[in-house]
Amino acid sequence: MRRNLRVAAYAVVVRDGQFLLARSPGPGGVPEWVLPGGGMEHGEDPYDTVRREVEEETGYHIEVTGLLGVDSTRRTFPARFGRAVDHHGVRLVYEGRITGGALRNEIGGSTELAAWQPLEAVPDLVRIRMVDIGLRLWRERPAAGRVDTP
Repeated sequence: MRRNLRVAAYAVVVRDGQFLLARSPGPGGVPEWVLPGGGMEHGEDPYDTVRREVEEETGYHIEVTGLLGVDSTRRTFPARFGRAVDHHGVRLVYEGRITGGALRNEIGGSTELAAWQPLEAVPDLVRIRMVDIGLRLWRERPAAGRVDTP
């Protein structure tokens, strides 16, 4: 079985009761909301990754105001073109504050729309699990830097 490790950095940006999210086309063409962020490039510091990814996906420049925590997942994907993949994802979740730029959609990337969503509307959005994990880390600020997920 092939093994794959992906390290990524994401931002939780909340301002005036609004949560900054990006929308991805999603599997099967059903759009889903995601945290702005993404994979680290080789040799890149995760702090720089989250700032780069937020700018790419939303147009905003952020100041990283804290590390909220780390989420780690491991899943096995069936073989599509050869061997199955044992995938391990390590996701660093930062808190960010807008310092410049302007809201815009990403062109030619992994997301298609960037928008502020009211915090109270998040439970009704079609979203990936990482959105909920990021919000929990932001709200609870656990000393260990992780939340238990089912």
